[in-house]
Amino acid sequence: MKRTYLGEFEEIVLLTVAVMEGQAYGVALTHEIIEQTGRSVRLNQIHAALQRLEDKGMVKSEMGEPTAERGGRRKRLFTVTAYGRRTLQEIQEVRVSLWSRLVNPFKPVTSL
Repeated sequence: MKRTYLGEFEEIVLLTVAVMEGQAYGVALTHEIIEQTGRSVRLNQIHAALQRLEDKGMVKSEMGEPTAERGGRRKRLFTVTAYGRRTLQEIQEVRVSLWSRLVNPFKPVTSL
């Protein structure tokens, strides 16, 4: 299969879907990404990234069961496909390889 490249935000969304193991839906992803990255993220950005990832075959979605907390509405739950997992593994390998080649590693930042 042809290699598909991801932007940084798509990578973060895809990795967060993987971390959430079947419990990933728009609002939960938004909160998790804000918590983990400190970025300002809107729900529509998450939905757009999920749609792009689904179009690329990296995530799949299915409707969950209706819940009382959502007034009987169902959540669209996302999971990472095998292709998405392979893509994340390739990204990790490239990053690890590049970091390992860094001659003068950065010192940890204690304060800004």
